[in-house]
Formats: sequence, C-alpha cells, structure tokens
Amino acid sequence: MSSTRLSRVAGWFTPRIALARVAWLRTILYLFVILDMHAFVRDTRLKGEHPDLYQPLLLARIFHLPTPSVANTTALYVVLIVACVIGATNWFPRIAGWIVAPAFTWWVLIGMSDGKVDHDHLALVVALWVLPTVKSTSRGRAAYGDQTRSEAAGWAVRCVQISVIATYFLSWVAKVRSPGWNFSWPSSAILTWAIVRRPHPVGEWLLHHPWMLHVMQWVGFIAEFLSPVILWLKGRWQLIGALFFIGFHVANTAILLIHFLPTVVCWLAFAPLERVVPWLRNRRSDRDTGEAEQEPEGSGQAQQQAGA
Repeated sequence: MSSTRLSRVAGWFTPRIALARVAWLRTILYLFVILDMHAFVRDTRLKGEHPDLYQPLLLARIFHLPTPSVANTTALYVVLIVACVIGATNWFPRIAGWIVAPAFTWWVLIGMSDGKVDHDHLALVVALWVLPTVKSTSRGRAAYGDQTRSEAAGWAVRCVQISVIATYFLSWVAKVRSPGWNFSWPSSAILTWAIVRRPHPVGEWLLHHPWMLHVMQWVGFIAEFLSPVILWLKGRWQLIGALFFIGFHVANTAILLIHFLPTVVCWLAFAPLERVVPWLRNRRSDRDTGEAEQEPEGSGQAQQQAGA
C-alpha cells in the first residue's frame, strides 16, 4: 500500500473534528450513564446482595474482578455518580472520564452476569473509554463552543461511530452465522413470536397482517447488512441514514417495547454538535441587531408624541 493510501486511511480514522463535539458528547453521555444506572442496568446493587447467583462474564474472569457485594457495589454506585456529574461539567473531563470508563464497564459486567448480555451498550461503553483520550483546550461552558479542530477528537468520535454501526452489522452476522441458515431469519415468524412474548396493542394489531411482519423483518435484515455504508456517507445522506435507524428503534419500541436508548444516544456522534453554540450566537446577534434597528424608530415616535 502506497504512502498516499496509508495517509488516506489514517485520515479517515482521524478526521479533524472540533473539540466542541467531544464536549457535548461528554455531557450528554455522562448524564445518560446516570439514567442508565437507574432505568436500564439497575440491578447491579441487588446482585451485590445475592453473590451466590453471580456468574462472571468472560471479561470479568480475565481481569479477576471481585465477586459483587453490598460494599463494593455501593461504592461503585457512589463513585460513578460523582465522576459522571464532574465529567458532565467539562471541568475535569479526563480525570473523571478515566474513572467512569472502568467503573461503568464493571457496573455493566455485574448487571449482565445473569446470562443476558444487551448489545445495545456496546457503543456507550466504547464511547466512555475513548472520550478521556481527548485533551481539551478549554473547560466548563467555554468547551461547548471550542472550534479547535483535533485529530484526537476525530479519532474518538470515529470510534464511537464505528461502534454504533457495529451494533447493527454484528447483529446481522449473528443472524447468518448458523450453518445452513438459508435466509431463515427474515423468512421466519420471529416477530410474531416476539409479539406474542411481549404483547402490545400495536404489535397485536400487526398479528392480523403477517405479510407486514415479514416485510419489516426483511427491511431490518437488509438495513443491518448495509449499515456500514453510513460511515462513508456525507451531509444530508448520512442524516437520512441516521434518521432511518432511529425510526427503526421507534418502531421497535411501538411494537415490542424495546428501546435501544444506549445506542440511540450514541448516534449523536454523527451530529455536528459543534455548530450549536455558533448557531445560538448568530441567533442572539440577529435578535440584538433587530432590536437596535427598532429603537431609533420607536424613540422618534415617542418624541413626536411628547411634542404633540
């Protein structure tokens, strides 16, 4: 491979992205971790009360992580809350980030030690590990408007983007990896089974239209296979791709009450969040200019009325 091609490949993995996008992602994702601990992976502390039911996952076995107890799960909870709040302020983002990443990984390993591993947390966990690698040039509120472009920020954002897409593509791989699969998943009655297992008014209505369920299975199957294309799309086309998958999750929620919010929130890595502060500043500037133009006219009318 020539040096030109190598530089192109390296440039794709490390695009120069404004540090403001990383600042926004820090705040949103660290606050989301707090929500996740209370709404989604919320039984970690309960498993500390019943350590005899703990079955460590592979990563926990590799690193010889201790068996959960009331003491260490409570300490883990407190550390995560404090570190997430600090990290979300963008004042000490790297210190807080290097605490949140391993702590939340352990929290998830404990919470999913009952045999059910939710792949919707893949992108979120990866994001928490790569965000602290980015060195900020400004802190606090100023970080949200920092337009300094950084390859380190680009690498971190690209890692999150790849992890988001991998969530879908690896799901497709899981559907076809069995021998002799022969399009069995999209042609099956998997959605019918899922609706029966998770009854919901919208899903129950679809049971009377099985052809629609088969169409939805094929659309999802093809979309997961083609999902890596989004990484190379630009501008409006990438936005359309992102909105399609967000709509995919909205449909899942409506039919099966499956939300995938940890993945959905990581789609923000594709959004140009660094434009938020400049847009707000322009809006404020336009408003101030408009008010300044109206003041002389208003004061003139007041003088005429006073003279009258």
